[in-house]
Amino acid sequence: MSQTTNSNPEMLAVHGGQPVAQNLSAPPWPPVDEETAEKLKELYLGRSWSFNGPEEQAFSAEFAAAHDAKFGVFMANGTVTLQCALEACGVGAGDEVIMPALTWPATAMAALYIGATPVFCDIEVSTLCLDPAAFEAAITDKTRAVIPVHLFGGMADMEAILAIAKKHDIAVIEDCAHGQGGKWNGKGLGSWGDVGSFSFQQSKTLSSGEGGICLTNDGDLADRLYRAKHIGYGGGTSQGQATQGPPPGLLCHNFRGTDFQALILRSQLKNLDALIQTYNDNAARLEAGLKDLPGVRVQSRGRLSGPQNYYAFAMIFDQEPLRDIPLQTIAGAMAAEGLGLGGTYGVVYDHLLWNVAPEQFRIVESGCPVSEEIGTKRTLTLPHPWLGADKNTMDTIIEIVRKVACNADALRDNSLREDMP
Repeated sequence: MSQTTNSNPEMLAVHGGQPVAQNLSAPPWPPVDEETAEKLKELYLGRSWSFNGPEEQAFSAEFAAAHDAKFGVFMANGTVTLQCALEACGVGAGDEVIMPALTWPATAMAALYIGATPVFCDIEVSTLCLDPAAFEAAITDKTRAVIPVHLFGGMADMEAILAIAKKHDIAVIEDCAHGQGGKWNGKGLGSWGDVGSFSFQQSKTLSSGEGGICLTNDGDLADRLYRAKHIGYGGGTSQGQATQGPPPGLLCHNFRGTDFQALILRSQLKNLDALIQTYNDNAARLEAGLKDLPGVRVQSRGRLSGPQNYYAFAMIFDQEPLRDIPLQTIAGAMAAEGLGLGGTYGVVYDHLLWNVAPEQFRIVESGCPVSEEIGTKRTLTLPHPWLGADKNTMDTIIEIVRKVACNADALRDNSLREDMP
């Protein structure tokens, strides 16, 4: 594998040099196979598609077991799972829900949907996940829940967060939209808090286009979650044959998924461990190849993580000699070499889709500088399908990142020229 050095840098493709790669691509996503297609056809012809069907029941049990949880409640998507989790935990109007500022807006919207107030606090520099100290500092007498987000593949420090939450009698709802199959200290994500919320949207590492699930080890919470998503029905009851109504005060919805989604997910779940192993092997290869490269570091896996899922492989450019070069300049140079990278979501309260009035949410008094600077302005992400590619592709990615990083002076000079009037 050829590598460039500061003493003999190759000219960047963005400045007219030869790109490292052409037609570099990730494996197609989501995965498809003929066996699943035939089963979907059988399900379709059977005319029984929803209302707690056999595929939904089987997937819910299998997914829960794979994550060391007793109960799984399948739903329409990974936003309503968060909403139902909050409702099941007794969170409502006037309550505050603490969460990291760096997350997809749905984490906060779920709180707004039930009349609660999202409270944004900062993240750790290493994992890009909720900073336990910032969480504790944000607690008020209105705080009823915290939502740690396992972002991209990093893991929030669950032991520290749970200890703080227990001290203050706060419900813990894990946002595991990026964490299918991941484990913290050998135990599945989503089984640590009161409820774990997962998404199976099109881009996720288990995907059914849309879909979601809540996991819990609490039987009462499982019942409340099921009723909340299933218009009040209790578990095991047939359509039109409810035997008992929902508990007072629990607002119930129609957030049901379908057997089509569950069937697709059952097929993918069989291969999840092998996929995660491939992702971890390739992530380790990238980490080793980028180790000690000036100006580049990767998102930390988390203190007790492993193995972990990856929604993306995050690279952070917050050190010399790259820290003063605009992120879009770095991304443009990578793209010219043959590797397109994405950014992060950015902080929720500055997101284009966030149209919420300031009085409806709260940013902690100390602000969220790590989220705003490192999480938003210094981080690029490689989507997870790339981690399913072969070792040669990993080595090419390393070569591209090294070439760009080792041409920091040229990038800086060009960026300064572009800024000149």
